[in-house]
Parts: sequence; C-alpha cells; structure tokens
Amino acid sequence: MKIVIDAMGGDNAPKETVKGAVEAVKQFNVDMVLTGDLKAIALELEKYSYPKEKIEVVNCTEVIKTDEKPVVAIRRKKDSSLVVAINMVKDGKADAIISAGNTGAILAGGLFILGRMKGINRPALAPVYPTAKGVSILIDGGSNPDCKPKNLLEFGVMGSLYANKLLNVEKPRVCLVNVGIEEGKGNELVKEAYELFKKAPFNFKGNVEARDVPAGYADVIVCDGFTGNIVLKLTEGVAGTIFKMLKKELMKSPVRKLGALLIKSGLKSFKKSFDYSEYGGAPFLGVKGVVIKAHGSSNAKAIKNAVRQAKILIETNIVEDIEKEISLLNERR
Repeated sequence: MKIVIDAMGGDNAPKETVKGAVEAVKQFNVDMVLTGDLKAIALELEKYSYPKEKIEVVNCTEVIKTDEKPVVAIRRKKDSSLVVAINMVKDGKADAIISAGNTGAILAGGLFILGRMKGINRPALAPVYPTAKGVSILIDGGSNPDCKPKNLLEFGVMGSLYANKLLNVEKPRVCLVNVGIEEGKGNELVKEAYELFKKAPFNFKGNVEARDVPAGYADVIVCDGFTGNIVLKLTEGVAGTIFKMLKKELMKSPVRKLGALLIKSGLKSFKKSFDYSEYGGAPFLGVKGVVIKAHGSSNAKAIKNAVRQAKILIETNIVEDIEKEISLLNERR
C-alpha cells in the first residue's frame, strides 16, 4: 500500500505534513510519497528518525496556492505538488492521495484527472460530523451547492457504504436534512429525494431537522452541498463560541477556577470530540480513486489520521464497492 501526500498543501506545510507522514509510517507501517519542494521536504525529514525506505520524495517545481482559480491552476500547473500527486493515483503509482491545500483544486483534480465513477453524476465530500453518540457522516459537505434528487440518492448510497466501512456500522441510518421530520415537508428537491430514498437499497430513516443532527439520530446525514457546508460551519462556530464563553465564566472567581480544575479532564475530553484533527479529513467520494481533503490548518496529528482514514478506505475497497452499488442501483431504475 502506498499513499501520496501533497506536502506543500495547507497552512502549515511542509512542516506539519512531513511530520504527520513520519508519524503515520511509524504507526501504520505504510509506504508514503511526499510531493513538493525537495529541499524543503528534506530539511523537515532530517528532524526525524524513521525507516528511510518507507518515505519517497518526488520533487515538484510548482505549488497551487489557496487564492488561485482551481480549474485554471489544475490545467496550467502540471508540475505542482497536487497535480503530480493526483496523477500518481491515476497512473497506479499510489493508492490514495491526501492534501490540505486548495479545496477547489483538489476537487477539480479529482474530477478532471481521476474522473467520475461510472454512474455517478456528482462526486461529494463526506466529512465526519461529531454528535452526542459519537460521529456521523455528512454528505455533501460543500462540493455541490446545487443538486437534483438523483444526486442526493447517490450521496445516500456512497455515504451509507462509507459509514459502514469507517464507523463499522452494519446498517447505517440514513436521513435527509429537512425543515421538519414529516414526509411531505421541505422544498421540491427534498420532497422528490424522499420518494427516491423510500425505494433505495440503504437503511432510510426519514427526515432529520438541523437541531437533531448533533444528537446523533442519523449515521449518514444527506443534503446538498450548500446546506451541508452551512451545517458544518455553523456547528464549528457555535462550538468555538461555547468553549470561549465557558472559559470566560469559569475564570471569573477563585471558586469557579477551582471547579474548573476539578472538571478539567472532562472538559478536555469534550473539546477533543470537536477537534477536526481527530478525524483526519473528508473523502471525495465518487471519483476513480481515494482522495482525502484534509483541513487547511491541519497539524501533524490531522495528517496522520488522514493516512489512517485512507488506509481503511483502501483496505475495504471503497471505490470498487461504490461502483458496484451504483451499478445495481441504476439497474433497478
């Protein structure tokens, strides 16, 4: 198994990407390829002790920056660390690609270089969403702002398979994000998708309201990318605000500070559940290869966990299984 990392992608590259790769090699015993500036990567690798045969470095002369237009950058910067990495997956030289770089460029590269799976109209991002019961899979996390009912159906199929493999849930509960739980609620997109979901080959449990998403009522939360991105960012913002407000209140008096000290371990555990670095990244499901989009601010821990995530998807044949399930779905229509 070989996993390639865009070593120059992300706010903390190449320092954290290289450190994360080294930690992943030690913990998961995988072969790694780092694409990017050879000198910069070599300087970071010199800091660590690791089995040298496990990490290969491929020199690249270009980097796609966060403010560049994704499609233009993918087409023009053929020797960028991201394009070279994705091409390695296309050419069979690597089994998965991880990048914390320009989100649009990663998605464009996945589409234009690897291509869509047969039967998939819209590939989608499937980030992990923390809930009161553990975690759920939210799909789409932002790659498709405008969708059709059949796109949501495809998201349900892919999300269910992913939850089964990553969360080890035998029959993941799949729900549609809606303004009410009753059948017939919502806009035309969701109402039409509901009818398709009732006949779908997964464990459909109806609608879920936004307020119930954090409660963990669903293992797979399906929505268009516009809604999904709002759900993700609102949750991130609310969680961050609550932590700040709580800290402010706990620091107001000596008694409260003492109380905070007593529950410190519990607070750390609670905060940990909202830490993106615990989960790695979001796979771009529906393309012909394993593509993981890591958070732009990823640290070494996030990169290491993205490698763990990629390893699971490779070992469980996620690409082949999605293609098979979509083919069966289309035969039933």
